[in-house]
Amino acid sequence: MSEQTNGTENTEQTARVVRGVIAREKGAPVELTDIHIPSPGPNDVIVDIQACGVCHTDLAYRDGDITDEYPFFLGHEAAGVVSEIGEEVTHVAVGDFVVLNWRAVCGECRACKRGEPQYCFSTFNASKPMTLDDGTVLTPALGIGAFADATLVHEGQCTKVNSAADPAVAGLLGCGVMAGIGAAINTGEVKRGESVAVIGCGGVGTAAIAGAKLAGASTIIAIDISDEKLDTAREFGATETINSAELAKSDKGTGEEDPVVKRVRELTDGFGADVVIDAVGRPETYKQAFYARDLAGRVVLVGVPAPTMELDIPLADVFSRGGALKSSWYGDCLPERDFPMLVDLSLQNRLPLEGFVTERIGIEDVDEAFETMKAGKVLRSVVTL
Repeated sequence: MSEQTNGTENTEQTARVVRGVIAREKGAPVELTDIHIPSPGPNDVIVDIQACGVCHTDLAYRDGDITDEYPFFLGHEAAGVVSEIGEEVTHVAVGDFVVLNWRAVCGECRACKRGEPQYCFSTFNASKPMTLDDGTVLTPALGIGAFADATLVHEGQCTKVNSAADPAVAGLLGCGVMAGIGAAINTGEVKRGESVAVIGCGGVGTAAIAGAKLAGASTIIAIDISDEKLDTAREFGATETINSAELAKSDKGTGEEDPVVKRVRELTDGFGADVVIDAVGRPETYKQAFYARDLAGRVVLVGVPAPTMELDIPLADVFSRGGALKSSWYGDCLPERDFPMLVDLSLQNRLPLEGFVTERIGIEDVDEAFETMKAGKVLRSVVTL
């Protein structure tokens, strides 16, 4: 076998040819095409994909909002069965039911060595590229690429979970649902009896609400501009809801504090919430989160801001309020610790993960699912194979 010689040509021996969804250029419709999967390297595995969620991150790849390394092999919130392994693989075996993850910790970087592997700076990916028929090398979304019949990943990107789980449900832990649950439990460190406010009730925000409930929060305030999303938030554990759009209309414009902040204080005995999670990621929502927390409360930013956004908060206000301002990457999760636990809680009917699956679609329906997602009509569309 010869090594890859440049960025567009590859002569690696092909193990399988599968159907897969790619984004060939910025903003163009995605394509369902043949993808060549090479034989696994020593620590690589091939996973037969059973289900893969349609995530905002895939849309961001398609639209060039992450990198310009086209063509992209889309899909990453996936679950499936290991079908082939490299000669040195010990982490999983053929036949294992796994959820894919993009935090395969290295154990050697400075974050891992100081006991904070959730910040690993050198996560593992497959050792060989996947390609198109003409040898063009693909860039897998988040190092995975899973809108396909199968994909090639590093063994550390596979987390074995209970095989009784529905693949469409378990796979969502691979990104958005884990990001939300982890923002509450891991980053926000929500404790029993605390109050929590969540701004933005899409998939990630709703997962944060479910995480807050799981952690034992007594007051959980859902904030959004959609009554439909707020109704869904109640199903996942919200005890109070605020329609920020309706609240803004009724505000008299007196120059007093933000009406959302004021309402959160009213719902928390005048103090503000112990934890406020911004699942939108805009300067205006972050300011609401900042001022809606109690003194020494925690703010968690899990919504991803655009690169051009800037924040303007008086430094004196930062000093005077104390507490913690945190960003949550992937819900500060450790897949090997968190995925099996959350799947088991779901199977025990203690965590309603199945509620995040709004619709099941075919692999040819990804572009349509992007439009449905942008319209805010789903928590998750899931491709089933």
